[in-house]
Amino acid sequence: MSEKTPSTLHTALSLAASVVPVLPLRRGKVPFGNCPTCTGNACGGRPNMKTPGPCQCPGVCHAWAAATTDPAVLTSPAWTDAWRRAVAVAYHPGGAGLTVLDLDNADAISWARQTLPATRTVATTRGEHWIYRGAMTSHNAVRPGVDIKSTMSYTRYLGPGTGRLVDLPDAVRALAVKQPPAVRLAPRAISVPAGSGGGRCPHRTPVFLERGIAMAEQRITAARSAIHATVYRTFLAVLSTHGRCGCLTDAHVARLFTAARAMGESPRHCTDAWTNALTTLGL
Repeated sequence: MSEKTPSTLHTALSLAASVVPVLPLRRGKVPFGNCPTCTGNACGGRPNMKTPGPCQCPGVCHAWAAATTDPAVLTSPAWTDAWRRAVAVAYHPGGAGLTVLDLDNADAISWARQTLPATRTVATTRGEHWIYRGAMTSHNAVRPGVDIKSTMSYTRYLGPGTGRLVDLPDAVRALAVKQPPAVRLAPRAISVPAGSGGGRCPHRTPVFLERGIAMAEQRITAARSAIHATVYRTFLAVLSTHGRCGCLTDAHVARLFTAARAMGESPRHCTDAWTNALTTLGL
């Protein structure tokens, strides 16, 4: 390589040598656009896209799907020109067998530190990237300020980071599990309307109810992964037993919400999980 070889290409070749597929980002930190032949996926796509096709375009086409570890491609004339115009290097996490948790603000970072196992961390302009070993489907906005970048996605390379890379935890995979659509609540929506029992459980004793709430609190507090899913399933279990007879009070619900909040759940996520459970049971 000549002395004029851009630093972005040096970085890209170094990453590619570590089997991390890379691509250049242009101004605005977005991928280069498709060439005229490939516009609108007229070429049929590339083998690693959702719609496989025969495209062998020598240019920097198809956004994340252009990412490669082949030094011959990276140093080809079309790509070299792109590197000269590039402002940054991006990589395809899923193609490297990685998942990047993009934490966009201080609240998201605080939640991750309380909920997830520590792993390799890279500072970003507004937050942090937490990188785990293992690939999964990419999802945006899985929590406030939290995106998942892995397969069929790209993320900007911001340096090697610090800390030891650990395996992708179930708690991150659980973030991508879709719950039933949330129904937005009225101000008093966390209450469960009293059933025919008039606030008194017709088939269980008060001791049974108290034990059930305490066990639900313990189940939430004991969770070490899949916190979001555990909270929803616990709410569902409580409502399936006591949601129709009218024995639950706002005080009981507040105890469950407090346990969930202690595990990092936001008030909105608690409310959504409760409403989703009500909807699922037809309450």
